[in-house]
Amino acid sequence: QVQLVESGGGLVQAGGSLRLSCKASGRAFSEYALAWFRQAPGKDRDFVAAVSRSGGSTTYDDSVKGRFTISRDNAKNTVYLQMNNLKPEDTAVFYCAAVRREPHMDYASGIEFHYTDWGQGTQVTVSS
Repeated sequence: QVQLVESGGGLVQAGGSLRLSCKASGRAFSEYALAWFRQAPGKDRDFVAAVSRSGGSTTYDDSVKGRFTISRDNAKNTVYLQMNNLKPEDTAVFYCAAVRREPHMDYASGIEFHYTDWGQGTQVTVSS
């Protein structure tokens, strides 16, 4: 199990950029697949982006393709979400999620129930 702490959220104008960070505590960070999800007010939590345990595979929701980039730095136990060209509809609480994977399960998943560990979330607000 890992503990996850997100940071980097805030208020930004449409067209702007933010970089979210999620730092994990605990050992064996490199054995975890990671993802970002988000929840807008009054809506369900939705998938945003995921990265495999090796970092070699990523997947994105169609709504963020070409604008958001997920990456990981195993030396820093951190996963990032670079968000460019932000839109008001990106406003949400963003959550980091993790699941420990065996080496042969080196894929990026966008399925919420695959993830066992969650952060507390960080608010992103995009003004028009």
